[in-house]
Amino acid sequence: MTGRFGATSTTDEVLSGIDLSGKRVLVTGVSAGLGVETARALAAHGAQVIGAARDLDKAHRATREIRTQAANGGFLELVALDLASLGSVRACADALVADGRLFDAVIANAGVMRTPFGHTADGFETQFGTNHLGHFVLTNRIASLIAPGGRLVSVASSGHRYADVDLDDPNFEHTPYDPMIAYGRSKTANILFAVEFDRRHASRGVRATALHPGGIKTELGRHMQEDELDGMVAHINDQLAADGQPPFQWKTIPQGAATSVWAAFVAPADAVGGRYCENCAPSEITEGLISPVSPGVRPYALDPAHASALWAKSEVLVGERF
Repeated sequence: MTGRFGATSTTDEVLSGIDLSGKRVLVTGVSAGLGVETARALAAHGAQVIGAARDLDKAHRATREIRTQAANGGFLELVALDLASLGSVRACADALVADGRLFDAVIANAGVMRTPFGHTADGFETQFGTNHLGHFVLTNRIASLIAPGGRLVSVASSGHRYADVDLDDPNFEHTPYDPMIAYGRSKTANILFAVEFDRRHASRGVRATALHPGGIKTELGRHMQEDELDGMVAHINDQLAADGQPPFQWKTIPQGAATSVWAAFVAPADAVGGRYCENCAPSEITEGLISPVSPGVRPYALDPAHASALWAKSEVLVGERF
């Protein structure tokens, strides 16, 4: 089942013939891009989707069409969540726990990319604090709500290749700030979190996986200038040409969200648990200087000891043990 789909598969192709009636899913970041498409596809196939977003007015506007496409009892309900504020994260998690209904999948989709140097409400570097620590606290606080057989899907990125996590200086207090290095650290953290979460919860049938959705033009790149983006693509194409490969192609949003729904409901659990996936398939570990759009995951992002160390450091940073 892991080989039926690929880079050009869409959400509806991946979910074709699958009835998600009665399935309950939490998706973060449903105010734009991949989050909206992920929620749409799931609801259209019968899932009850709880969509989390910082700006609820924006999310309501962005998801208006989802309600018209929902089928077989599927629906979308929105909840407030600002991943850059642990107060907001804890309030959201507490409300979900008080509600008590289980989730069949949690898709940690929200994130920021290449932001100027700054801090979250709790003083963490913006990208590490938002992309990793916000989801770390949210997911752990609701971990008991993930039903046996359920999945955690952590949306990471091939951007993890730019940098490993720095457990000694996570907030760039002693390191010159580079927005792409900070993004890479946060995306590596997303993968390592899935590795350790999978280790801790696999015994009760809950599996976790991380993924790269592909190169998609969404609001995620809003902090990049157009000429900067063009320059990056030109550099990537030079690398691809040198390797005898065809030029880079952007994915559509439905293609970008396909791996998320595949990992949540289509892929066999043992094939993706504790793994990093892309193009609707598990990825191989790669070394060396490889184009950021070539398939593969860096070994440091899947290292179990490294994942355990990040977990322990994250607990210290947020002041909670899980």
